[in-house]
Parts: sequence; C-alpha cells; structure tokens
Amino acid sequence: MTLATKRAITAYTFLALPLVFFICVRLGPMLYMLVMSFSDWGLLRKQTRFIGLGNYVTIFSDPVFLQSLGNTMRYAIFGAPAVIAISLSIALLLDLIPKGKALFRLIYVLPYITPIVAVSWVWRWMYLQPPLGVINELLMAIGLPAQGFLNSPDQALQSIMAVNVWAELGYCTTIFLAGLQTIPKEISEAARIDGANGRLLLFKVTLPLLLPITLFLTVMEGIQFLRIFTQVYNMSFQAMGGPLNSTKSAALYIYQKAFTNFEMAQAASASLVLFVIIMTVTAIQLKFFDKKMNY
Repeated sequence: MTLATKRAITAYTFLALPLVFFICVRLGPMLYMLVMSFSDWGLLRKQTRFIGLGNYVTIFSDPVFLQSLGNTMRYAIFGAPAVIAISLSIALLLDLIPKGKALFRLIYVLPYITPIVAVSWVWRWMYLQPPLGVINELLMAIGLPAQGFLNSPDQALQSIMAVNVWAELGYCTTIFLAGLQTIPKEISEAARIDGANGRLLLFKVTLPLLLPITLFLTVMEGIQFLRIFTQVYNMSFQAMGGPLNSTKSAALYIYQKAFTNFEMAQAASASLVLFVIIMTVTAIQLKFFDKKMNY
C-alpha cells in the first residue's frame, strides 16, 4: 500500500466520522422516535403494539396540547421579531459612537452568557409581589398599581417572553455590530456623495447589506423561541404551566408527557409535530429572505 493510499484512507476515515456521529446520535434516535409515535410504547410496558395515528389523534384532541402550540407560536411570532428589531437598533447606535463599543457590547452580552436558569430565577423573584418583587416595588414607588406578572393569565406569557428577549439581545447585537463593521466605508461615502441622506443610506445600503446576517439571526431566533423550555420551566407557577396553562410551551408539554406522565409514545408524537412546525417556519423564512436578497 502506497503512502498516498494510506493518506486517502485516513482522510476518508476522518471525513466519515461526522456522518457516523450524525447517524448514531441524531438520525437513529429520530427514526426510533418516529416508529415510537405510531405505537403504544411505554417505559413500564413489556409489549409494544402498532396503533397507527392513535397517538396523534390523542394529542390533537387534548386542549392543553393545542394551547401549548398556540403559546409556542405567540412566543415565536412576537419574541423573535422583537429581538431582531431591538438588537439591530442597538447595533446601529453602537456603530455611531467613536469610543466605548467594547464596553457597551460587554454590557449587552452579559445576560446572554449568564446561565439561563440563574437568569430565570432572578427574574422570577423580581416579578413577585412586594416586598420581594423589585419591579412591583418600583411601580408602586411611582404611583402605579402592582401587577400580577407570572401569577396573571394575561401577563404571564408576556413576562417570560420579555426575559427571553432581554437575554437574547446581547448575542444578536454582537452579530449585527460585527456585520456593520464589515460594510466597506467606501460604499457609504459613495452613497453620501450621490446625495443619499441618513434614511436612504439606512434602507438602501446598510439594511440590504445586512440581509444575510438578518436571515441567519431570524432563523436562529425563530428556532430558539419555538423550542423555548428552560425559561418556562423555571419561571412558571401552577405546576410548570403558568396560570391556566397560559405559559406552557410545546417543549414543556412534551417534557411533562414523557417524564411526568410517562406517556413516551404521545411525547414522541408531540415532538414530531413540533419538529414539523420548526422545519416549516424555517423554510418559510428562508424562502422569504431568498427573494429579498436578490438585489
């Protein structure tokens, strides 16, 4: 065997390792979960039988599952655009200042690098009623009534969403700021020479050049909000679903089905439904931005 052949075999071996990892760690469990969703598989059941679409009929007949899907869509529809819009605005402002970018970037990224469990519990305490709840103390200090926040069916979901938006701002702001600093200054200067004002420069030059980054962050934040779990699990009262299940996400519903009720097959079915939703939303986002980037 020649040296070149040995090198080729070594190269193919290393190239095949990620594929083997994907099959064993990702594809294999997903296929097993797909099979499980069409059976009555259970941890305490010795025999498993095929039941077809029975699990899907059961979960779609469950009003709690439908409510959790609705909550999940609300998290994504309102949370992800808020993160993108606010972080882009902050990045544009940071790009204007001549000094102190690193300090402000560190301030905004600190919530993102802080463990989300710690963040969730700190905010959970801040949302409490006085004298423990700092936010309600501040509201009452300026003459406003105390709010229910996590104890209110009308405010609980928005309260958790606000925390997640706040936590994600640092990451998106950092990426947007990096993108702004890679835009050649010559392009902006040429646009100004041609008579473009600040508004035209923003909408005709800066934002179009940031579209690839905006696409990346929109897809990532959409996925993050669609599979939101940790914040809901740690911040929700009333058996981890909020008042009247107003904060329960699809991921939390799956967790409770699998590890509280031990209904593994139904949890697998709900997982596949969530997977299809995430893939569909991601495909729509990619299709939309693909049209916008043809400039």
